Formats: sequence, C-alpha cells, structure tokens
Amino acid sequence: MSIVRPTSGQMTRRLIVLAAVIFAVVIGQTQVLLQWGQSPAEFAADSDATLKVAGYAFAIWGVIYLWLVVYAVRQVLPGTGESLLIHRLGWPSVGALLGISWWVVAAAFDWEIATIVLIFGSLGVILIPLLANAGAIRALPRGDRDRWMTVWPLAMLAGWLTVASPVNLITVATGNGWLPEALSPTTWAVLAVVVVAVVALVVTQRLRTLAYGLPIAWGLLGAFVAEQARNPLLAYVALAAAVAVLLGVIILTFRLRAGVERTTA
Repeated sequence: MSIVRPTSGQMTRRLIVLAAVIFAVVIGQTQVLLQWGQSPAEFAADSDATLKVAGYAFAIWGVIYLWLVVYAVRQVLPGTGESLLIHRLGWPSVGALLGISWWVVAAAFDWEIATIVLIFGSLGVILIPLLANAGAIRALPRGDRDRWMTVWPLAMLAGWLTVASPVNLITVATGNGWLPEALSPTTWAVLAVVVVAVVALVVTQRLRTLAYGLPIAWGLLGAFVAEQARNPLLAYVALAAAVAVLLGVIILTFRLRAGVERTTA
C-alpha cells in the first residue's frame, strides 16, 4: 500500500472522523450518566417477547467505542499517511458514526421507526464499503496498522450492527403487532438468527477478519443466555448459530487468508 502525506482536504476529513467518534461516545455516555429516556438495553427489552438478548451483551459497545477512538486518533497524528483504506473508509465511517449516535437519541425517546432506519442505514453505509474493499483488506499483512486500527474497529461496528439491526426490527414489529401471522413468533426469531449467522459467514469469507464475526457470535450467545428459560428451542438455535459463526470465522480467517497473503507478498 502506498502511504502519502494527507492533503488539507483529507486532513479535514480526518478531523471530521474524530469529531464524529467523540460525538458518538459523548451521546452514549451522556444518556447513561444523565439517564434521559431509555438506555439502548431498555429499548431492546421494551418489546422483546419474540427475540431477546441478555443485557450484558450490550457491554460490547465499550470495546467498540474504545477501538473507534483508536481509529480516529491515529488519523490525526502527524505521522499517519493517507493509506488506501483510510481514504476509502473515512466518509462511510462518518456516516455510520452519526447514524449510531442519533440511534441512541431515537431509542431514548422511543422513536421506533427512526431507530430502524438509523440502525439499518448505519450498517449499510459501513458494510458495503468494507465489502467493496475486501481485496485490499485481505491483502493487508497481519501486523499492518491499517488492519488493527482501521479494519478492526469498523468491522467490529459492522458486526455488532448485523446482530442489532434484526433484533431492533423484530422488537419494534412485536411491540406494534406487525409480525406477519404467516409464521409463529418463534419461527421469525429462528429465521432471524439463521440469517444473521449466514451473513456473518458470507461476509467473513470476503473480508477474512475475525473482527466482523466475533461481535456476531457474542450477540448470538447473548440471545442463548436470555432465551434459555423462556424459549429453549430458540435458545439452542442461537447457541448453535453462535458456535457455527465462531468456528466458521476462525477457519475462514486463518485457513483461507494465509494463502491470499502469500500470493500477494
């Protein structure tokens, strides 16, 4: 990858990335500290009769925020050049960061339709560029800073949103009686779990990074924990999906990526 000193326009974009990360962290922490409206976990629990995720699973936001701070701060350091991935993922990351920030506000005030639009929009705006640059991501050496400080934070965010988006949709649909009666609520929940697991494996096959699949496995495990007593069938489907995703992303990342990297070395 060619590394060049960023232009003034590129530096402006980097500062906007930093501002967007700060905004996302501040919004999230302000809601927690001041307790205005519902927390994300409370919003998810409001109508979780169909599909529930254990509250502890939302602690992953702390890890994601921390990695996003690393991603943003690195970009404004004088010695960080304008790599291909920093350049191509910069503006999409701003869109995703603003989306998750306003999602916190929408969830706090129970603006249900807005939460669906924001969370699926945030997922799409970051996952599509990641997939579009899959070749460049696969070609990164294992120790490359772009792999750890650009791909990892953004892929982790995309992974968690892949779990959170259908849960958000099902939660709102359940609360408003919008779930189609053609299938039972349990069948809809099982279908959502299976789709999430399949998406996790398909995307990981393209990106070859653990960062995308690990948050998905974590979220599916959270569904298993939450549903054990209430819906054992759904719980064990979620557990099987979590194990399949975890094993699948490990195999896809370490057994396939190495061959790609040797051919590009």
